[in-house]
Amino acid sequence: MKHWHGTVLAAFMMSGIQALGQQAEPLRLIQTTTLGPEVKGHFDHFEVDLKGNRFFATPEDYKAVLVFDLKTGKLVHEIGGIAKPHAVLYREDVNRIYVTDGKDGDVKIFDGTSYAPLAKVKLLEDADSIGFDPATKYLYIDNGGGDVHEKFSMLSVVDTTNSKKLADIKIEGDTLEAMALAKSSPKIYVNNRDKNEVDVVDREKHEVIAHWPVTKGKPAVAMGFDEANQRLFIGCRSGVAVVMDARTGKEITTLPITQGVDDMVYDAASKRLYSAADGSVDVYEQTDPDHYRLLAKVLTGPLGKTARLVPEISRYLVAVPQHGTSNASILIFDVR
Repeated sequence: MKHWHGTVLAAFMMSGIQALGQQAEPLRLIQTTTLGPEVKGHFDHFEVDLKGNRFFATPEDYKAVLVFDLKTGKLVHEIGGIAKPHAVLYREDVNRIYVTDGKDGDVKIFDGTSYAPLAKVKLLEDADSIGFDPATKYLYIDNGGGDVHEKFSMLSVVDTTNSKKLADIKIEGDTLEAMALAKSSPKIYVNNRDKNEVDVVDREKHEVIAHWPVTKGKPAVAMGFDEANQRLFIGCRSGVAVVMDARTGKEITTLPITQGVDDMVYDAASKRLYSAADGSVDVYEQTDPDHYRLLAKVLTGPLGKTARLVPEISRYLVAVPQHGTSNASILIFDVR
């Protein structure tokens, strides 16, 4: 590809980790892929195809999804024809790629091998964050709101097997953000940025069943979920993660994080919470459901707040957008 410059670096000595105490650093930078100057603007969500050894990145202003080799970090393909890519879902069982397009207001579906376009499912503009239910194969997409001059948004339900929209769930508020789907119940937890609250949706009844205010930080953007202990982690760009009881909405405690958070994930196996924000990743360890300790702040780059944990291969991906005279880059960390 013309805009991959081949700079894959063994850069663990320059990883910029500020570890706390004597414990080994939780993340070690092992590869950096520098992109060409034409890749501008912010990145949004990552997706991973483990069997195919690839991952997908979404530079919002580049009008394409970038496909990388998961082992080498090398760019191997571009999926064009996407006005503003936001989120990607890959279904291995049917070998299809689903991309939300915020400008066109739809989900675009591509063949997983040839990358040929297969179908579109029409939604509203600002089709953005997604949540996938592997049991039903339904995809939940937030869309609409301020971009279509409405004070409410839609959480749309798309059957990815038949490529059809099944329902729209109306949620008051002009901007929705990250969501988490419970496995043990029909609940979906959605960050309502406009209202600065968590809205709880019943995905069987297609209705909002609770509104939980977030009072200890704002705006509520990113979300992690510890289902075993029923804890939600609400990442707020003011520089705090609110730990919330997923049964009641009670705010239990807060964790200081770097300002500008965009991605957050809780890994149940390691009991770690990863928060990617403007220039660094904060890594916390859960000592019990109500208490957490900071393991390290891992430096990335300005606005490097798009991230993805791949626990199956102990990798953590971070996208750093173009800034100043530096081109955009993809960082791959070893999870230790």
